[in-house]
Amino acid sequence: MDARPAVDDAALGREALAVLDANWTGTGTMPAPGLYPHQWSLDSAFVAIGLARADPGRAHAELISLFDGQWRTGMVPHVVYHTEGGYFPGPSLWRSRDRPAAPRRVATSGLVQPPLEAFAAWWVWRHATDSGSAAAFVRHVYPMLAAQHRYLETARDLGGAGLAAIVHPWESGMDDSPAWDEPLGALPAVRYGYLRDDLPARHPDNHHDRYVWLALRYRDSGYDPSYLRHDHPFAVEDPMFNAIWLASCEAMAELAPLAGADPRPQLEAAERIRHALAARLWDGLYFARDLRTDKLIPVATVGSFTPLLDPRLAPEHVGALLTTLESGRFMGAAGYPVPSCEIRSPRFDRSNYWRGPSWVNTNWLLRHAAGLHGRPELARVLSACTLRLVRQAGFRECFDPFDGTGRGCRDFSWSAALTLDLLADNVEP
Repeated sequence: MDARPAVDDAALGREALAVLDANWTGTGTMPAPGLYPHQWSLDSAFVAIGLARADPGRAHAELISLFDGQWRTGMVPHVVYHTEGGYFPGPSLWRSRDRPAAPRRVATSGLVQPPLEAFAAWWVWRHATDSGSAAAFVRHVYPMLAAQHRYLETARDLGGAGLAAIVHPWESGMDDSPAWDEPLGALPAVRYGYLRDDLPARHPDNHHDRYVWLALRYRDSGYDPSYLRHDHPFAVEDPMFNAIWLASCEAMAELAPLAGADPRPQLEAAERIRHALAARLWDGLYFARDLRTDKLIPVATVGSFTPLLDPRLAPEHVGALLTTLESGRFMGAAGYPVPSCEIRSPRFDRSNYWRGPSWVNTNWLLRHAAGLHGRPELARVLSACTLRLVRQAGFRECFDPFDGTGRGCRDFSWSAALTLDLLADNVEP
């Protein structure tokens, strides 16, 4: 279904719920019909956030379904395949069922995404009207969340400084961001990274070939953490991944008493991440660090601002980030916030996914961060402009930051779900 401009909040909310109902598979919510027919972990976390007030039972089911794919290592995979086929790469590339630690009931990928699940569980709990059901939900998912965080601490701190490293652009949540161009460009040329049955010949060398080549190398290592530490050619400390992890640690600490757990380990983990973000990724903004060159990647993206999710971020960093966010480098020159790459960058592309367009989910994260740091007017602007995007273009995957044209998939689940959350706060003028 194509969303139409809604005349009022109630109509827009009904359209958003209709999209989520249409994208429900019976076990989880697919990001969009057609192109993304499975369950992605980051998408499901945002869907749960959006449903926290509209349908808390479905929000619970969304996260519990995702954890059906959790490995015994604690790793929560970035894709859970509740059905076969319909997407490349599919289960045959990852071969998860060949690994003893993987679940038997469902096939999964072998990668992760930003660990927003604990924050989403906290969001659902804090908005609950049925305290008993919410507490039971927290008790059920807390051990799974704790295992996920232990996996990141033990298997993904490749730099040894307290930050988790991504080992593939698909793990970032910003798949084709120009921040990954330099580490990808340093990889060997790949002419035949994959074969699509529906194509007459293999693709020539390009970034997508490298994406598949990286996934195959990791798979063929047996998903071995020691391989990642010593041999895997792509390893990056990403500010958005780690800022989301910090926010989830803080959420875990608040949920711990409900689960009969000690909050101190989560608070200590948040402090480690906080210190390492400042020590390793700060240079006027937060930039990704390529662990293979041990250098910052000088590309400013929307992810550069996500450490604002930390309510205890250093005041001088808060000021610098907000100044740049509202400047002509980002919001100040865009008709619709927040472009995913700095507008003045030679790599900016207003039409190409994470190389320029605006996204509902990053707008929502920064709107939440603005509230944490006492910037209600910025939060109102981000909310109103995001609602304006979906009113005029529908629940699209992303949007042109200058004219608001919808781009990518239609009926995109996190766009619909987070619209529900924005409407619930009634922040649109």
